[in-house]
Amino acid sequence: MTRFRAVALVLFLFGVLLVSEVQPARNVPTVGYLVAGPSPCKLGPRDEAFYQGRRDLGYAPGQSITVDRRCFSTDNEMHSMLREFVDRKVDVIFVGAPALALAARTATRQIPIVCGSCGDPLENGLVTSLARPGGNVTGLASQSAELIGKRVELLRQAVPKVARIAALLNPDNPGTRPTVKALDEAGRALGIEIQHVEFRNVGDLDKALRLVATGGAGAILVQEDPHALVGRIQIAQFALKHRLPAIAGVPETAEAGALIAYGPSRTELYRRAAIFVDKILKGAKPGDLPIEQPTKYDLIINLKTARAIGLTMPPSLLLQADRVIQ
Repeated sequence: MTRFRAVALVLFLFGVLLVSEVQPARNVPTVGYLVAGPSPCKLGPRDEAFYQGRRDLGYAPGQSITVDRRCFSTDNEMHSMLREFVDRKVDVIFVGAPALALAARTATRQIPIVCGSCGDPLENGLVTSLARPGGNVTGLASQSAELIGKRVELLRQAVPKVARIAALLNPDNPGTRPTVKALDEAGRALGIEIQHVEFRNVGDLDKALRLVATGGAGAILVQEDPHALVGRIQIAQFALKHRLPAIAGVPETAEAGALIAYGPSRTELYRRAAIFVDKILKGAKPGDLPIEQPTKYDLIINLKTARAIGLTMPPSLLLQADRVIQ
């Protein structure tokens, strides 16, 4: 009997050890992270900023949190990945642009969604109040439309004689309506004609850029849009080939070869997004977490591109730059 009890005790302890090895993995929260971009999923500065934000809060990768990061190039891929996150019941969905946040909210009204770069979340319908968002979405505004006038002014400073700007716009983007309004107001104020050129996905860019080439524009303005981000190299190469100064809201487009990028610091927004995720994982409701406004803005000038298109950048503009790409 004593021997039997000893064997039983050994088996019991072995079972406890097995459970202790397996159980923590089940308790590790999972963040579904959706990124616009081709596979394989390469890490960029904003991704590193989000991960750094997690580390600053004491999270250990794979131990205290699991981030399932997925990249998509088409809407079908995006919706498929969101469905998978919902089916797996991840603890939080983290996205960048407001279009992705809206798609995530369509996929689920239960799983909390943190948006790292929400544009104007009141205008695009993501929230009902900045102080108390309500629903399952919260995050950080990026003031996309509000900064359009500044980008038009920057193009005018870089190219004083520009008379027509081609604006690449996605009509399906929730921020397009306020963006168009801001564009037209800025154009009227500065005496610049705005050519609206539509595209809905990366596959549309060839046709859209052909319209730009024949439209007589002296510069290009790129709307903040996930598909424009995916197609940034194509856009930048077109602008270089046709010697057109181009401006965008995200640094990746300037790094790809566009002349200027101006907008909220995406790395700062994504670093702070980790705080939202942390609060939700600790029990906060997304609808109770106020939307934050950006506090840091980046002006990036690609001087290499300026030389390639034969443009001399005004020293006053270069002095304003936070970063100059040589």
